[in-house]
Amino acid sequence: MNLNSIPILLAVICLVSCANPNNQQSSEEKENNIDPAAKEEKAAVKRILFFGNSLTAGYGLDNTDDAFPGLIQKKIDSLELPYQTVNAGLSGETTAGGNERVDWLLKQRIDIFVLELGANDGLRGLPVEETYNNLQSIIDKVKAAWPECQIVLTGMLVPPSMGQEYAENFKQIFPRLAEENELALVSFLLENVAGEVELNQEDGIHPTKEGQRIMAENVWATLHQLL
Repeated sequence: MNLNSIPILLAVICLVSCANPNNQQSSEEKENNIDPAAKEEKAAVKRILFFGNSLTAGYGLDNTDDAFPGLIQKKIDSLELPYQTVNAGLSGETTAGGNERVDWLLKQRIDIFVLELGANDGLRGLPVEETYNNLQSIIDKVKAAWPECQIVLTGMLVPPSMGQEYAENFKQIFPRLAEENELALVSFLLENVAGEVELNQEDGIHPTKEGQRIMAENVWATLHQLL
């Protein structure tokens, strides 16, 4: 190496070593010095978690945004309300499965929790008290994790083929839970949809896009009072 180049090389090394901390600090400052107004606006946005089965997930639809949680988000946006919906629907979910799954969803803040489970229990003829206990456990977990969270419970019915006594006992699960826990209640999620051929897919169980619109109205009638 040419001895004359050594001072130049040392100067370059010094420049690089001095520049790196400054660049790192500049990057950190950029991340930390977010506009306070933007931070405040982000913190002001509240989360609505829709926790349910295929009815919430939008089973059979081309676009899950056409399921009732997505349609409710559109209503919220049109009214410029500070709420963000989260669709946590899972096809085939029972209340027992939901009771196991809910824990990890509660790690993030939830301001409103819409609980839509029970239909698969009813169609399988599971014991009514088992369904009741699972739903109560989910409600207890939500309240323990987020005491200020408001809960909306969506009621469900089972077809008469399940037997009159079972159908009546199943129907009472939801108003019973709502009264005991002081929850907002959607009396029957599938009001004006269940049994209507043109509003359901070929399986006769899962609503079409138009059926989901009616479900969104059913939920919105109760939900909008909490916003």
